[in-house]
Amino acid sequence: MTVSKKTLAGLGTAVVMASMTFGTGIAMAQEGQLRGNIRVVIGSTSTGGDTYQNSSIVVDKLANKLDLNMKVDAVGASSAFRTLDRDPRGNTLMIFHDQSYLGYLYGVQGYENIFEKYTIGPTVAINPGNAYLVPKDSPYENLDEIIAAVGEGDEVRVAIQPGGVSEIGFSALKNAIAIEHPGQEDNLVAVNTGSQADKNQQLYDDQVDMIHGSVQANEQFTRLPEDDQKAMRFVWLTARQGTIEQAPEEGMGQTSREQLLEYVEPNVTVTMGEDENFTFDKEFFFLYNKEMDSGIVEQIDEALEEIYAEGEIQETQKKSFFIPNFKPSDEASEYLKNKMSRYEAIIENIQ
Repeated sequence: MTVSKKTLAGLGTAVVMASMTFGTGIAMAQEGQLRGNIRVVIGSTSTGGDTYQNSSIVVDKLANKLDLNMKVDAVGASSAFRTLDRDPRGNTLMIFHDQSYLGYLYGVQGYENIFEKYTIGPTVAINPGNAYLVPKDSPYENLDEIIAAVGEGDEVRVAIQPGGVSEIGFSALKNAIAIEHPGQEDNLVAVNTGSQADKNQQLYDDQVDMIHGSVQANEQFTRLPEDDQKAMRFVWLTARQGTIEQAPEEGMGQTSREQLLEYVEPNVTVTMGEDENFTFDKEFFFLYNKEMDSGIVEQIDEALEEIYAEGEIQETQKKSFFIPNFKPSDEASEYLKNKMSRYEAIIENIQ
């Protein structure tokens, strides 16, 4: 059988057209989906902290579910926001916690209103360990005694890292003193410092009377004998009672869940007025570039919903003293907006 040049040319054209159509179909199928290498930036520069640890658990599960190469990159808050700003394609995602909006409320340079500038993704976990501690030989046995002492004119110095998660409990305590002992709130004095190690050192050196810390970072020091310079004890965990109740029964280190519950409401209360008490759960969530395709938002929501339905991630999170807390994007955005408004009122009251 003889095939003419004209017929061959026609067949070639048809093959090329079919190939182009197929290629276009692939491109269209990829719209609204994560593809390629995905960089997940976090608002911390530490690879040993809770933000990196929590993000790695979630991202590893998500990468396996979507069969993608995803990497957590600890670049710090300012750099993370800038990186996210530059990439609307979805190849850069961000995971951070309440610092992302608290920094804005406190007027920290580099922070903007995340609900206006970014798309809020799903929440994934809570770190229930946000805490305040005093030296083990402190004259103050509990937080009520500290509030009463400040109300009577005693100066109580508190080491915090200003402008976010470390400061919000201090702000709530100062607000409570203003409500219960008007005019005495300035006796609660913030000593602004840096890392947890810096705050601990302030306590060792008797430069402060109380520090902001965490169950994870400071529980080891609560086991020391009272005559040890580094010995300290908890007086307040800001988490909700229901959050701590979800922690493993063995708690953290040698401090059981039952012992941790002694430091949350109703055993320890910090009033916000009108029969409402302050609580604060440190919650982690995704943030996206505002221009990122909504299909990717849905893709991540659906993948994480399946991951949390399977149940394995919850066990991994709890082993690291995180409380699983998945909320899809729309629900998370509304929830976090309300949370921001609640704490904004406290900050405004004391400024």
